[in-house]
Amino acid sequence: MRFLLTVFILTIYTTVFAQQATSNDSIYTIQDSVLIPTKSGINISAIIVRKKANKNPLPAILFYTTYNQGSGDAIFGKRSADKDYVGIVAYARGIRTDLKHYAPYEHEGTDIYDIIEWISKQSWCNGSIGMFGGSYTGFSQWATAKNVHPALKTIVPQVAVMPGYDAPMENNVPFGGILPWANDNIYKNKPYKRELVFEWFENGNSFRSLDSLGGQPNPIFQKWLAHPAYDSYWQSMVPTPVEYTKINIPVLSTTGYYDGSQIGAIQYFKLHTKYNKNANHYFVIGPYDHWGGQRKPAKKLMGYEIDSIANISMMTLAYDWLDYILKGKPKPELLKNKFNYQVMGTNEWKHSSTLEKINNDTLTFYLDKASLKSSKPKKKEFQKQTIDFKNREVENTYYTPEIIFDTLDASNGLVFTTEPFQKDFNINGSFSGNLWTTINKKDLDVSLALYELMADGKYFFLTRYVGRASFAKDNTKRQLLKPNKRENISFNNTRFVSKKINKGSRLVILLNINKHPFEIINYGSGKPVSDETIKDAGEPLQIKWHNDSFIKIPIWKE
Repeated sequence: MRFLLTVFILTIYTTVFAQQATSNDSIYTIQDSVLIPTKSGINISAIIVRKKANKNPLPAILFYTTYNQGSGDAIFGKRSADKDYVGIVAYARGIRTDLKHYAPYEHEGTDIYDIIEWISKQSWCNGSIGMFGGSYTGFSQWATAKNVHPALKTIVPQVAVMPGYDAPMENNVPFGGILPWANDNIYKNKPYKRELVFEWFENGNSFRSLDSLGGQPNPIFQKWLAHPAYDSYWQSMVPTPVEYTKINIPVLSTTGYYDGSQIGAIQYFKLHTKYNKNANHYFVIGPYDHWGGQRKPAKKLMGYEIDSIANISMMTLAYDWLDYILKGKPKPELLKNKFNYQVMGTNEWKHSSTLEKINNDTLTFYLDKASLKSSKPKKKEFQKQTIDFKNREVENTYYTPEIIFDTLDASNGLVFTTEPFQKDFNINGSFSGNLWTTINKKDLDVSLALYELMADGKYFFLTRYVGRASFAKDNTKRQLLKPNKRENISFNNTRFVSKKINKGSRLVILLNINKHPFEIINYGSGKPVSDETIKDAGEPLQIKWHNDSFIKIPIWKE
């Protein structure tokens, strides 16, 4: 129901690539089900593809994946072989061998080091190895970079997830789609019935019971729910500050404004450039979803026709980068500086040496009555909102099937709107803010969507924040709110977006609380949210949104 779920909806990828596979397989030497040894004693299954015409050792490209779609996976190796590399497709431990060894995100840091060690010693490899790929494959490259093997010369993490940070939860709110990800894609079990989430919603069961309700318990789902904080379990999977300082190989990251993994992808860039001042890291972002940020973008994305200049294949860019690093070819034309972004509505790419230099001003708006006001209200007031979690006839939902639409469905939320702008400007960056609230419970999950209301009356969806109030101060430690006491919920972990806002447009905020079948429901009792049921709903949630609450929007103005 929301673009965040695209992190997990990746099963279509091999179907698409299978249609593009080279018909003449006789030009390749394909070794399938090769077992690569690791220090753990658990072998890794791999496919190795070489062009028969290439007799000399070549650089190798490793595509590491957690998915197994059968013989069609060889296309990833063939693509590299076609470009005069050795193409290797390696699977996460347990995939295509024994699933009892499978543990998503937990072993990439050591296993891939051993895989690279093995590749580097093969007669067909010249000792130089690169990695590329998106989503889980993007994450795996950052896990590998915790301890960079000398043979690894570059990584191209595309739409890279950051475990515990943006998947399988975002700002400590678990996705509704994490259960079918493990069940369908990994264990190849019979898919849960489509009605499952609606039955869960109607019955008021706990989110933790969702797999049992579907008749198929899932250990991955249960393990993830056992770590609602961004704790050491999640943090151990990605580089530490010290490890970032040692990542000196060239890196190219790509993602999109509408990519479910964008928050993680950009966080890697922020941390790498923060802790390693000499980081050789290039970043590309544009009007892409999870697919477009790693392959070929859709010319029409969720109904929005992207600027023609943005129609760039991220797959082609990845190989151009690999050629640049591994073969000494020219640097890709797009990479004019370290941070490269496409401003929607301008048909232009912009380039900056740092993320901090992309804006020269900030707009601050206070949520006062139904308005977004540029000055702090002198009179202290608040708006009330009531959420009856027991009432399943009414939903408070977030659903944006298209980027541009005629009417905004408030879905029982609160809408705040600016006055029309008198000059053009560009939104450049991630919006942030601070919400002051008084509630009668101990917790809530906030949904805050940002739109442009254009002069023609149409709405343009820009981005959304979703987050758990009890983790707003520290995502590693839950701190419950005190009922009937004024509290603040600060946030800054939202998606980056760049778009020209034209004269006559307004900005709109839709503020709401989750209550629908497609995401977990936080009843506010203070118990672990995954264990809460409708019996914990108690009296309706009563909220006072105080008018000194504000949002900040980074912009570039001429």
